[in-house]
Amino acid sequence: MEINQVKAFLEVARNLSFTEAADALNLTQPAVSVKIKTLEAELKTPLFYRLGRKIQLTEVGAFLYEEGYRLVEAENQLLAKIEEIKKGKLGHFKIGCTAAIASEWLPEIIFKYRQQYPGITTQYIVFESAEFLYRALTSSQIDVGISDIDCSEFDEVFARAISSIDYRLLVTSSHVLAKKNWLSLQELKKEPWVMLPAGTPSRLVFESRLHELGLSFDDFSVEIVETAALMRTFITQGNYLGFASNLEFTTECQSRKLTAIPLQEFALSSNIFVLQPRRLNQSAIAQAEKQTARRSSNPVQKFVALLESQQAEVQPKPIRWRSPNLVLRSTPQRPETLNLSIGIQNSTITTVTAGLIIQRLGLLEHFLPKTGRYSSTQYQTRWRDYSTGAPIVQGLHSGELDIGILGDYPLLLSAVQQGETKQTRLVSFVSTNPDGSCNAVIVPNESKIQSIEDLRGRTIAVPFSSSAHGMVMRSLNFANILTEVKLAALENSDIAHPFGSPTVADGYAHFAPFHDIAYNQGRFRYLQGNNPNILPAFYGVVVSASLAEQHPEIAIAYLRALSAAQYWYATTPSALSLISQWSNLDSEIISRLLSTNYYKNQPERFFSEVTIRPDWIRGHIAQLSLIPGNESLKTINLDRWIQSEFLQRVHI
Repeated sequence: MEINQVKAFLEVARNLSFTEAADALNLTQPAVSVKIKTLEAELKTPLFYRLGRKIQLTEVGAFLYEEGYRLVEAENQLLAKIEEIKKGKLGHFKIGCTAAIASEWLPEIIFKYRQQYPGITTQYIVFESAEFLYRALTSSQIDVGISDIDCSEFDEVFARAISSIDYRLLVTSSHVLAKKNWLSLQELKKEPWVMLPAGTPSRLVFESRLHELGLSFDDFSVEIVETAALMRTFITQGNYLGFASNLEFTTECQSRKLTAIPLQEFALSSNIFVLQPRRLNQSAIAQAEKQTARRSSNPVQKFVALLESQQAEVQPKPIRWRSPNLVLRSTPQRPETLNLSIGIQNSTITTVTAGLIIQRLGLLEHFLPKTGRYSSTQYQTRWRDYSTGAPIVQGLHSGELDIGILGDYPLLLSAVQQGETKQTRLVSFVSTNPDGSCNAVIVPNESKIQSIEDLRGRTIAVPFSSSAHGMVMRSLNFANILTEVKLAALENSDIAHPFGSPTVADGYAHFAPFHDIAYNQGRFRYLQGNNPNILPAFYGVVVSASLAEQHPEIAIAYLRALSAAQYWYATTPSALSLISQWSNLDSEIISRLLSTNYYKNQPERFFSEVTIRPDWIRGHIAQLSLIPGNESLKTINLDRWIQSEFLQRVHI
């Protein structure tokens, strides 16, 4: 099938006359007839019904008439591009984006692109909503899209994260809230808000987050306005609260007419995506991988390459906030409720990234799966805060808890299966203390006890089945006085007064930060001379075997929330003061106990670390299993219990 045959057919079909078609094409009627007959022969089907001197389109002819113009347009575009190249131009393409990206983020990229490729003509079109942008891309009105809304769930579009974007609260600088450096949505329900219409990116982000947190847009008093200029007026003149990205209202914030305040529920950065039609992108990627040189001949691929180079100049973040997906239609499905029960230790500062921070920032709700088999799932999450690990072990064994955060000794106890106890899986570490100095024995200042050997015939109060309990047993066993020291249960430990009255026992053993707090209160001193064969200490995430097997996506979601919490703790200047407020602990203690990076010669400090260390675990089992009552630790099958493959999927 030749293009001239198609042109002849389209002209005959338009006029339903060979004679008029011949005149329009400046050909003889026989020449036109030959082209049509040749085309029909190639297609092996008639295109016209011949009724005497009149003709009508057949069903195939009608289809070709509707679609054939695309071939003619493609030829015209091809010839036009060839002419541009002959004249020294390299091509052109259209970029689609949303308003915020068009005003702040994209102009610099376009400037650099035009500087590098002056022969390529670029045009960018601004769309009012992410849906309009998506439809323009899939209908070939634009060649590439830039959006802060993810469209990757649609088969027609390939979305790649290319940069970051932050969302925050905006108030006029004279507003009573302007002096705040951190706010939560829960505090702002009664305030008047102003937002852009449904479908705009910031509105989609806001509503998506509310849905994750079990809140409704109707819970807030919101005035809907049509333009950013009107939104600015409501904020500045009416003391309304606004919600926008850091790409919006930048001039007003720089001039201090508006103040941007971080929101607890939007603590992490989101993504900016480059969008391409999937059918085109796949071939382009294949060509790029096989022949990098060919990639430079395509204006769109040159633009994407520039975006990638811009991204490479910025330090990548380990995990970013997942941007909401564009939803064009929703099919009602039967909802399913999935209950999650999580045991945490918020008063144990070394585990705050696995509990307290995830809770406060609503990270788990954000990363829980919501597509595929979970598209109609409703989550009911119950956080249970304990002062020690023993009840968490019991909850995992009984099936009352699905996830638990535990220190080294109780971590091992959770792996021991006895009778009908439920099985568990270790999926990640949370924090580590390489020198093992996190647990300590402490005695009243007036005590005559000076060393571990002086505990012979004495009583030590310790939270049973805790990491401190494991340390005490190992230390006493090493000193050969394990049977000569009475261990009493330390119950109802209060973070403000960890050991209560100093007359209850001769000495106390506890884990951080309880012994730190007691020491700082001035009534206790540390007992020197613990076990010289000290072992590294660690906390980890343990999940029920049934959760790991039936809902591995949820275990991965929890680890993603953990990774996000650790990143937030490491990069947020106000993290220490906020955790201090949430935990009622001094920020100095928090800073001293939990660091983000490992440094040598810094004892009594934990470091955020998720990589599981089987050698450390074996070291604990080797020492503890020699102590009467702990022989069952030898039965732990580490190859089966440790499932580090979950960590490998956290950053996918």
